[in-house]
Amino acid sequence: MHQSRNIIENASNSEWAIQSESWIAELVKLQKQRKLRERNPNPLILSGHGNSMRIDKGTLLIKEGFTHYPQKQSIHRFFPGDLDLPPVIMLLDGSGSLSFEVLSWLSEQSVSLIRIKWNGEIAIVCSGGGYAADQGKVDWQRETRSDPKKRLAFSSDLITRKLQNSIATLQKHLPQSDYRQKAIERATRGIDELSAKPIDIEFVRSIEAQCASAYFKSWNLLKPQWKANSKFLIPDHWKGYRARTSVHQSKPVNFNATDPVNAMLNYAYAVKQSQLQISSIGEGYDPTIGVMHHGRRNKPAYIFDLLEPERPNVDAVILEFVQSRKLSPADFILRKDGVCRLSPGLAKIIAAMI
Repeated sequence: MHQSRNIIENASNSEWAIQSESWIAELVKLQKQRKLRERNPNPLILSGHGNSMRIDKGTLLIKEGFTHYPQKQSIHRFFPGDLDLPPVIMLLDGSGSLSFEVLSWLSEQSVSLIRIKWNGEIAIVCSGGGYAADQGKVDWQRETRSDPKKRLAFSSDLITRKLQNSIATLQKHLPQSDYRQKAIERATRGIDELSAKPIDIEFVRSIEAQCASAYFKSWNLLKPQWKANSKFLIPDHWKGYRARTSVHQSKPVNFNATDPVNAMLNYAYAVKQSQLQISSIGEGYDPTIGVMHHGRRNKPAYIFDLLEPERPNVDAVILEFVQSRKLSPADFILRKDGVCRLSPGLAKIIAAMI
């Protein structure tokens, strides 16, 4: 927190606490119901400061961190084989500690551990079952990557599905406008271009980039609604949506979001990416061997491939969320460099929705 300057410093702490409590109550409503003898399907999402995970007498003891004052600390104790064990434990920003024993215990119980940084970047994904490569699937990744025709077909299919999902998101979650109509027309034309045997991978990327530009331009009419009685102040560019890229960066980049909508998108994409990474590892794929995306050291290029058609579906969740409620400035943190962060409570909600 020493790297940030929360707008709360100029307002009452009570508003932050009220918002935090409201998100805790909403998080309970998002929990999926389970049948008798069915394992808990809900992830355990931790945030705030002072999180603790340790092994106590053979059990996993978790103490959740604090996000506001006053707050009663939540404590969880899980026994081996417990049906209440979550399939995933997600650590969102915050601080705390865990022991090496915890990592071994989680692995034995097939519980995955995900750590997402404050800016929406994934710090680490630990699959509960470990990584056991399926040689046949890894060979398929390498072969598809090295064969220009197969790589082109794979990439074309990815972007075609992305454009199809983009059209559905535009039609369902954005109001009618010239921008929306142009985005739908560009995506439809892009699908036709991809079906007509694209020339090479750069042609596919060019189509995707052009369609993405029109797609996010149609978001310019998006106007988040803000609670009028807040004691917090917000920058003017928080009142609308300018672009997918950070407005304070010299180059067009998507990380270090400078407005609430993009900050929520970054978190949501990270959660979906972690889910895809866990499932692909479990199926025996190598997450670092991308087909469409270039493999870079320690980067899950194959997961970036899988994420492409899922992005519009994630967008739909965020669009519905933003347009279905009034946001509070207390849900966001403005750093001294202009970067926007989510409050711990809101970050939990975004993660749970995805």
